[in-house]
Amino acid sequence: MSEEMGKQEEQRQEEERAMQFQSAMAAFEAKHFSQAMRLFSPLAEEGDAEAQHRVAIMYQNGLGVGQDMEQALYWMRQAAEQGHAVAQHGLGFMYLEGEGVEKDGAEAVKWFEMAAEQGLVGSQTTLGMMYSEGNGVEPDAEKAQYWLKKAGFA
Repeated sequence: MSEEMGKQEEQRQEEERAMQFQSAMAAFEAKHFSQAMRLFSPLAEEGDAEAQHRVAIMYQNGLGVGQDMEQALYWMRQAAEQGHAVAQHGLGFMYLEGEGVEKDGAEAVKWFEMAAEQGLVGSQTTLGMMYSEGNGVEPDAEKAQYWLKKAGFA
């Protein structure tokens, strides 16, 4: 009997997290960023990759909080390491542009490739352009063509 009660409690908590996530997304989409941050933060702390990505975006852009690139980098990495493709793309750009970190083309490529392999066209395009222009990497026409073709440009 106590095992069933434990399962019911676990289900109730999961439903509460889902409702909190929906409320956080609604606040974010309505541009009520302070409220979104308040609702997303506990979910991010619990390991929710989408919440971590949203928290990173808010810190990165000073939405509802003061801009804090250290926190943006921390939360972007947390989400990216869980396989969140858009966070991997975002982390790649942070390394490509030196946003909150030292510029590092190799590290940017690593994160862009992870997202690109998940089918994220933006990362595929970015990799194609990086290799085409030699931006952060040695120019490589073959790799440029490969990624641009995957992105649908060839």
